[in-house]
Amino acid sequence: MAPDHVITSTRVFLGTPGCDDARALAIAIKDGRIMAVSPREQARALAQGAPVEDWEDAFVCPGFHDAHQHVFHAALFPSEWASEHAGTSEEDCVRHLMEWEADHPSCGSWLVTHGWRETMWDKPVAPTRASLDATFPHRPVAMCSGDAHTLWTNTAGLRALGITDDSEPPAGGSFDRDERGQLTGVIREAAGMACVARVLATFTTEQLRDAYRDYFNRLTAMGITSVCDMALSLVPGADGINPQVYEALEAQGDLAVRAHLFPALSRDQSNLEDLQARYAGTRLRAPGFKQFFDGVSSQHTAWCAQEYENPRFPGDAGRPTVSPGSMRELVLAAAARGHAVRIHTIGDAAVHAAIGIFEEASRRFGAPTQGRNALEHVEDIQPADIARLRRARVVASVQPPHVTIDLSQPTRDLGEWRARRMWPFAGMLREGADLALGTDAPVVPPSSTDVLYTAVARKTPQDHDPTGGWHPEHRLTRAQALRAYSLGGAMVVGREGELGTLEPGRLADLCIWDTDLLACADDEIQRARCLSTHTGA
Repeated sequence: MAPDHVITSTRVFLGTPGCDDARALAIAIKDGRIMAVSPREQARALAQGAPVEDWEDAFVCPGFHDAHQHVFHAALFPSEWASEHAGTSEEDCVRHLMEWEADHPSCGSWLVTHGWRETMWDKPVAPTRASLDATFPHRPVAMCSGDAHTLWTNTAGLRALGITDDSEPPAGGSFDRDERGQLTGVIREAAGMACVARVLATFTTEQLRDAYRDYFNRLTAMGITSVCDMALSLVPGADGINPQVYEALEAQGDLAVRAHLFPALSRDQSNLEDLQARYAGTRLRAPGFKQFFDGVSSQHTAWCAQEYENPRFPGDAGRPTVSPGSMRELVLAAAARGHAVRIHTIGDAAVHAAIGIFEEASRRFGAPTQGRNALEHVEDIQPADIARLRRARVVASVQPPHVTIDLSQPTRDLGEWRARRMWPFAGMLREGADLALGTDAPVVPPSSTDVLYTAVARKTPQDHDPTGGWHPEHRLTRAQALRAYSLGGAMVVGREGELGTLEPGRLADLCIWDTDLLACADDEIQRARCLSTHTGA
């Protein structure tokens, strides 16, 4: 049986375990799947008359799988309906939004933006609604933080959300208040995420469909062929997954990537099971649930085993957003029905407790029926817990660009003794744990070359600091990074038998680059250009 076409190159990286080099190969593709792989000189015989695409010495590798995104937010920021701006100060953010509003008079009832981080401003002080009220006295404003865990809004926004000085935040969330006990307009963690979900629900399906289509086309232009869309709110139905948008794109043949949806885990598991009953194709899947165990260390909401280096009050070590007992009940209930769970864990106490829950789930119920249990972010982990990841078959879903968002923050908040052990990617692989790489977009841009660069160089994508890399002992090799960015993503969604490597029987998801990503200098990774991206059936 002849293939539909054959792709050849002198530099093909198969991505299989143990294969760390690129080879001269020919890949035969039939009906969107890899039919055969042979030496390049046999390409014509393999083709049996089918077209042969000879890419000469271009670099061919498996398509990348971004294992952690918040697609709703990443597709909107920036788009014609929402802005993106980190700013240098509170005043700079307000001024930018005022200018953006003037250029986008029809953007919607809310003014929405993303990206501010007060810890990186000229004056690292939390903003208040006063500055927004002075410029936007009547129109509600939603300023989403760069880490996606905090909302900054104005008085009109609080009014639209029904929040008053007498309101109490939901469990796992908080409202900032001034010395008089009045709301400042800053809403954190579960409360902020729930409010952001309500704001973003004002966009129509048609608006979102166009934003998603454009966004996915941007991803494929960077060699990304699969994504995991992770819930950003604990509120079922307001978790930002938007299955109706994916279904509309798939029905029109416009879903350019393979999408894997992870709705919020609650006691009612029907949100996932309804999706699983509908999604049985190769483009759209719902492999498991998402939950949150803590926040972020920059806001002292990550749950740590010991006090922060710069505590804001005695005993300041963060806290779980869900009690350990409740998390255990939720995860075991999901495991009993065969469902995988991926838990946001940033502090070492959250990581330690989550592994223990997964160990019990594995002992009692075995492996999930699709997908793998995973820890998301895993920024600080106690060294003894790394081996526990492997034994419990828990995937570490990590985002290399997070390492360099603010090089001073880990030491400032956690102390040098913890900073030295953070994001230990190489050590995780040495212990036999599985890694899946991603971006957490829009927390950082969904740049595939930034993922690879920060994983292997441990330097900032913008300025390439520091010299020698930030704790370079944790760097990945090129082959390790490429595998974790393709096969690792396939593992966490339970599709390593059909995605992540260039082997016969796999879906023909691959990307072709003008630069040898295994052999080029580190700084050349970010200048590499994706020449073509293929997504199979």
